[in-house]
Amino acid sequence: MPVLRATAAAVVLLCAACAQLPVYTTLPVEVQPSPNFSERRPNFVILHHTTNNTVERALATLTNPAREVSAHYLIGRDGRIIYLVDEKMRAWHAGETYWGSHRDLNSASIGIELDNTGFEPFADAQVAALLTLLADLKARWNIPTANFLGHGDVAPGRKVDPSAWFPWRQLAAAGFGLWCDPPYDVVPLEVADTTLLAALGYEVVVPWSAVAAFKRHWAPLDLAPGLTEEQRGMLQCLMRQQQGG
Repeated sequence: MPVLRATAAAVVLLCAACAQLPVYTTLPVEVQPSPNFSERRPNFVILHHTTNNTVERALATLTNPAREVSAHYLIGRDGRIIYLVDEKMRAWHAGETYWGSHRDLNSASIGIELDNTGFEPFADAQVAALLTLLADLKARWNIPTANFLGHGDVAPGRKVDPSAWFPWRQLAAAGFGLWCDPPYDVVPLEVADTTLLAALGYEVVVPWSAVAAFKRHWAPLDLAPGLTEEQRGMLQCLMRQQQGG
């Protein structure tokens, strides 16, 4: 009897999975549901700051249907983690984006909003909670170390979050994102800055915006235009890390 009950339960689950097949086309079709499918698998984590003064205001925005913006998680300054959207579903947090060959990061990422105005350091409790959440996400979804990015990285010129206050180096030390320290190898002069930036993943249609995004992440104290030779060397180092070499 236990075997029969287990078999029956498996059949019920299988049929339930097959039955949930919405039809979108207006063409006459024969519906024959297959059990062979899965939901989307996130491969990136995109980090944001909310620009708000309180987590309550951020939460009101992220749950307002009229605003049409969301994230999978919101982390308050006190370290409170609020779960908003199923990790397997597509949240609306990144908009028009580009990184490497990916042009729709919403469909491939988990979005995390950090309650912060963009003009203040990130609270210690908030960063600690973020590191714990990232460790959990990385382990469960097997997200590559290089795929922890900022909104400004994937939307240069359009977005600047998380701000230059964000502790990217601390995250990289914990295994979330890349970081390189000098000394760096010299990059030949004939290799253009845009070539280096594009090789890492940046959209370089507007070169200055890609440079600004790179500096915000890896050289936040440098507000000058253009890349220094040291920064070019850092870019090459980051590319090698990304490629596993």
